[in-house]
Order: sequence, then structure tokens, then C-alpha cells
Amino acid sequence: MIPVKKISLDKAGQSRRKFIYNITTAVGTGMVLSSPLISKAAGFVKRNDQYTVKQVIDLFMKQVPGAPFPNTVDTLKSGSPDTVISGIVTSMFATIDVIRKTIDLGANFIIVHEPTFYNHTDATDWLKDDDVYQYKIDLLNKHNIAVWRNHDTIHTLKPDGVTKGVLAQLEWQQYAGKDIPNILTFPQTTLKDLIAHAKDKLHIEKVRFVGDPDQQCTKVLFIPGAAGGTRQIGAIIKVKPDVLICGEISEWETAEYVRDARAKGDNISLVVLGHIASEEPGSEFMLQWLKENVPSIKATHIYCGNSLSFM
Repeated sequence: MIPVKKISLDKAGQSRRKFIYNITTAVGTGMVLSSPLISKAAGFVKRNDQYTVKQVIDLFMKQVPGAPFPNTVDTLKSGSPDTVISGIVTSMFATIDVIRKTIDLGANFIIVHEPTFYNHTDATDWLKDDDVYQYKIDLLNKHNIAVWRNHDTIHTLKPDGVTKGVLAQLEWQQYAGKDIPNILTFPQTTLKDLIAHAKDKLHIEKVRFVGDPDQQCTKVLFIPGAAGGTRQIGAIIKVKPDVLICGEISEWETAEYVRDARAKGDNISLVVLGHIASEEPGSEFMLQWLKENVPSIKATHIYCGNSLSFM
């Protein structure tokens, strides 16, 4: 079943906090996050020539323990679950440019990881008189495009589908812990070499960091996305890494903790990749899942790029 109802901001916040809590609890307790590859289930699924939006969503959810979840943000943001799919696009965001490229491809189903309408729950009441929102929803409706957010569900895969996709693009799978892939152990390397590698593999122009570029690093704690300062700092306290590499921070939280920890004499650094850069390869993971599980549908990944530029 596809969840389609709107949910309250409080419940959505609980959903995101629950997901983040699960990550940091795993870091703290050593909970096993790995399991047989999800793609193996594809061999037991009857392959059709045509699928509806609902059938593809249900197929993915059947491979995720406990899905579909209550109070999830993983709902349809536009379109009908009964739409017969002509093609699928995966992307971090359903930006207007991504929608236009989807139309050019003749596709009508976009699977995104993050919100479409500028807030975590995709609530639109506050945007009903806004011309940007109206342009975007009219474009989707005109071309009968369904948009489904796959956030809570892909993060609940074992191992986490986003983390798996990012580690693959970074070519760091061999350094990831067997039980907790978010903890990586490297041959001794410098902070500046770690940063240079991440920038190259994730196509990042610049990153923000706290630390000494020549610091020697072995243990890396990798938390993509926006886990929040309490979870990021809590994970640092438990794991005691040489460096935390994350997606996004509130500047008054994790960065200030790391600055004070270094002033105290701790060997800890922080690298902030940016939210999109740290999770976008999860949409590549989703692309590969589609190719393995619904090969009769043309699937394309569109890189939405960073909304921010550097000067």
C-alpha cells in the first residue's frame, strides 16, 4: 500500500528523528546493519512488461523490513498511483529543471530522496498563493508526472541504501566496517588527502572543514545527510574518530564542538561535504535497483546539482 495522506509536522519530525536515532544508536551499540543484498530478491519477482507507479513502490517496500511505515514522508507528491509508467527518473530533488528533463525523456515517474515543495512534509497549504509552487505543480499535472519521495524507506534497507551508494561512489567499501559501515578504517592518511579524494569522487568544488590538513587520520565516522548536532556530537563521543565526515551541519553545533575539542587537545577534525553531495549517490543506488528489479522500464538518473554556488 502506498501512503498518500498528509502528515503533521510533528509526526514528520518524529519520523526523521527516529531514522537519525537508529543510525546513531547503531554507531553506539554495534548493531548489525548488513544483510544479504536486497537485489537478490529480484529473482523471486515476476517481471512484467508494464508497471503502475503503485506496483513499483510496493515492490520496493516489500524488500524493506517493516515498510510501509506509519507517519512517513515517503508519499506521492503528485500524480496517481495507478499511472502506467512510461519511464522513471531518479534524482535527489524534483527540481523544475529535473521535471523538464523528465518530460524530454518521455518519462512520467520521478523518485526523489528529498522534498519537492520546500519543507520536510511537503505541506503545501502555506504555498497555495505562491506562483513558484503553482508553476511547478501545474507542470507536473500537465504532463501527468508522479513524484514519490523515497527517504525513510531507502534509509531502512540493511545496509542503508544511501550509505551503500555513497561508499560505492567514493570507492571506500573496503574500508567500511562489516557491522557498522558508517565507521571506516583507513591506512594512515592525511586529512587533506581524504578531502581531495572525496571532492574528486563526489564532484565537489569546495568543502568546509575544521582541523589541520596535515593531521594523520585512520578512523573515519561517516554520517551523510543532516543528522543534526546532537546525533553527530553524540556519535563523536561514542566512536572517538579522527574525523567526522558529514553532509550538513548547523554551524553553532557540531563545528563549535569540534573546535573546542581541538582546543582541549583532542585529535578530531570535521569535514562538511554538503547535503546533496553526501546523499546524491543514493539515487544512483535506486537507479541500479530499478534496472535489476524492473528491467522492462527505462530508468535514468538525473543529477540535480547543487542549488548553491561558490565564489
